[in-house]
Amino acid sequence: MSDEREVLTWDTFGAASRELAHSIVDSGFEPDLVLSITRGGLLPTGAISYALDIKALHIINVEFYTGVDARLNEPVFLPPLPAPGDLSGQRVLIVDDVADTGRTLKQVHDFCAPHVAETRVAVLYEKPHSLIKADYVWRRTSQWITFPWSAQPPIVRRSDNDR
Repeated sequence: MSDEREVLTWDTFGAASRELAHSIVDSGFEPDLVLSITRGGLLPTGAISYALDIKALHIINVEFYTGVDARLNEPVFLPPLPAPGDLSGQRVLIVDDVADTGRTLKQVHDFCAPHVAETRVAVLYEKPHSLIKADYVWRRTSQWITFPWSAQPPIVRRSDNDR
């Protein structure tokens, strides 16, 4: 992995989220709810949902990355999961910060598919090797990305047993 990085600043994040929301509106897609893949998708979801004036938000917590270019063998859902009845028949916009391997997005898409009318995916960044090609992408890059919300180390380190 190269030491060269894509760096997203808070100011650029605001503009990127707004541009992503415009591309969703311009496509004619009108989601009934937004499903945020946490933790990375929380802030993009908030910004996009405000821009689209959607208050129906759901969160799905998936653990995959454990560090810079370090990940578990497979993405793992962490409880609580959204109730399938809450998704039933809905047009769902799945939001995450990045489609890197695409494995997390695929797992979430597959979880939603039997219940929803339609899903579309929006990400700030998409890597060229992602299994899932997002419907809405702000920027494509092959570099590791430094996001403003994770640019600094945690103030407190919690062991896996504390989670």
